[in-house]
Amino acid sequence: MNPAFLDLQQLQKQYGGHPVLRGVTFSVAEGSCFALVGPNGAGKSTTVRAIQGLTPVDGGEICIAGQTLSALGTAGRAKIGVVPQMDNLDPDFTVEENLWTYGRYFRLPKAKIRQRSAELLDFMALSSYARQPITALSGGMQRRLTIARALINAPQLLLLDEPTTGLDPQARHLIWQRLRELRRQGTTLLLTTHYMDEAERLADQVGIIDQGHILEQDSPQGLISTHIPGEVLELRRLDGNTPDPENWHQPHVAVSERVGDTLICYGQELQPVMAHFAHDPAYRWLQRPASLEDVFLRLTGRHLREDEQ
Repeated sequence: MNPAFLDLQQLQKQYGGHPVLRGVTFSVAEGSCFALVGPNGAGKSTTVRAIQGLTPVDGGEICIAGQTLSALGTAGRAKIGVVPQMDNLDPDFTVEENLWTYGRYFRLPKAKIRQRSAELLDFMALSSYARQPITALSGGMQRRLTIARALINAPQLLLLDEPTTGLDPQARHLIWQRLRELRRQGTTLLLTTHYMDEAERLADQVGIIDQGHILEQDSPQGLISTHIPGEVLELRRLDGNTPDPENWHQPHVAVSERVGDTLICYGQELQPVMAHFAHDPAYRWLQRPASLEDVFLRLTGRHLREDEQ
């Protein structure tokens, strides 16, 4: 395992006396991808802003490449690239000019900006749009350009705040492929996302945060094997009533829970349970492997959260 490139220890933060970070602790190994997932208001965005130095914490420590955030300085902060939750490209500039302007923020030589811009536009499949205005780009293209812009300074740490929200499947898969390539090249990635399949596909480690502290941290498969016993079967009655597990004996079901008109069953071998309902026209069913989303909902609950922090 590579040493930690990003290390957070016991981060504390309050807003108006209300704690939003309560001892957040995790580390991200160099050249790996860490996904921070949680409901709205769990503390994801506050954590990312704290790493950037935009939100001062009330306690705890952030270290990047072995240096505390306060001691990092301008050169150290240039090791960080940021993909914000919302695209903030300059509509008055072309695609290429957006990269050029950002490169000048880092005082890169003109020749270096020219080289990096060409490489990144090719990397994000945007070369043919180099001289187009931002308004000529689709939402997925703008997202890819925002990622390219964050890479103009060749950062060692890339912070991605919900990088694929609202994108179509083709755009999401292209971005996933590019992020995997960056990780193979040695870039350290910190990803926040509401898409559990995204975290499952990209992350070496996942931290589930809720109410300001990390509930669990492990590899995606480690979390699944710890919390969900094998398979999942979703049973739904067409009349709107929830199937009642007390009316039938199914020893293969380890755990079950009612969610609205659906009964969700977890177990190692659920084929006999499915067979019990497969030919009953009163039911619809879905049998599938356990996923990170099952773990997330088991740990954080199913009630709605409205605020993001």
